[in-house]
Amino acid sequence: MSESSTARTATGNGESAENEVTDLCRDLIRIDTSNYGDHSGPGERAAAEYIAGKLAEVGLEPKIIESHKGRASTVARIAGEDPSRPALLIHGHTDVVPANADDWTHHPFSGEIADGCVWGRGAVDMKDMDAMTLAVVRDRLRSGRKPPRDIVLAFLADEEAGGTYGARHLVDKHPDLFEGVTEAIGEVGGFSFTVNENLRLYLVETAQKGMHWMRLTVDGTAGHGSMTNTDNAITELCEAVGRLGRHTWPVRVTKTVRSFLDELSDALGTPLDPEDMDATLAKLGGIAKMIGATLRNSAAPTMLGAGYKVNVIPGQATAHVDGRFLPGYEEEFLADLDRLLGPRVRREDVHADKALETSFDGDLVDAMQSALRAEDPIARAVPYMLSGGTDAKSFDDLGIRCFGFAPLRLPPELDFAGMFHGVDERVPVEGLKFGVRVLDRFIDAS
Repeated sequence: MSESSTARTATGNGESAENEVTDLCRDLIRIDTSNYGDHSGPGERAAAEYIAGKLAEVGLEPKIIESHKGRASTVARIAGEDPSRPALLIHGHTDVVPANADDWTHHPFSGEIADGCVWGRGAVDMKDMDAMTLAVVRDRLRSGRKPPRDIVLAFLADEEAGGTYGARHLVDKHPDLFEGVTEAIGEVGGFSFTVNENLRLYLVETAQKGMHWMRLTVDGTAGHGSMTNTDNAITELCEAVGRLGRHTWPVRVTKTVRSFLDELSDALGTPLDPEDMDATLAKLGGIAKMIGATLRNSAAPTMLGAGYKVNVIPGQATAHVDGRFLPGYEEEFLADLDRLLGPRVRREDVHADKALETSFDGDLVDAMQSALRAEDPIARAVPYMLSGGTDAKSFDDLGIRCFGFAPLRLPPELDFAGMFHGVDERVPVEGLKFGVRVLDRFIDAS
């Protein structure tokens, strides 16, 4: 850490953003906010109250907004030096996907520190960024450092199930909370990819695929399991799901992916061909899965359901599919989907949302670049597309330009992409401290 970085986070009383970010992250992980998508989980209320308490301690007046029993989000506004400027939104979600403790090396809700990392569900998705944001804001307010412009903080429920009870609820029912906001930063961006000893790329999310989470249904003729049945709903559905699951979708290179490949090609000193996926992805190491998924539409079968007794052929079978489409390719995706499924399969959306794409330019991008380089001289920020989706989809409806920027410098050997929704999710302690320093500089520069 540079001398100037130390000065930026010192408060005179021994507390600093770097000193408390790890404990904040551990505390948040210990609050079980598992989201099963049906309100059967514990909800986010406890996390919302914890965050509100931490913000109130430093003089803010946070609002806790509950969209359904236990499904709570926390929002606060920090007054900036120049209230006439458009405001910046910093958003994160507090819910996490479920975890089975038996599968983990360290309990997923322990927040244990081991091997230089904080372990637990949400460590990278995304209680790390929640903690970094809290740490930086608390430090700035304790030391009387106002941001250049107003900042709206939003710690949101339900992102892991599409945001209906979090960001979407706030955008639809409480848009006044985001008055004057024109730009935003959120999750899954700003993390490092080490090219060599002289260059580290930091991937900033400027685009994300759209989604069609869907239910597939086939009706057939019910009957006795011992009888011949040529109208078996399970058979018809499984054949359709098999076609879908084995399908190789065509490569479609969007503006953002083209920019990323051009930047990476320049960094590696070798041309990259998106049509030759094996050769391209072989150069990407741990982020290969994340980038590979942004070159094509996709439809992954995730759930099957049919029948109630071994000797009864059911009259109906269902499947669920996680469909994702590239910006500009939704119509093509749906047409290909229907062709693959065939006329017998009825599909309906469980949750659908748009794709997003913005350009990699402007003052906010310049602020990201300068903040990263100040803490890592070999840093270069580059745009990339997220294969999943975030709460940015909801905020885009308010005309807010959204980026993924949750800065982390990562060890090259860490499978960062594998941490998302994976077993043994963890974030390096030094990565959290780096993120605090970068985020603090970014706020000053934005």
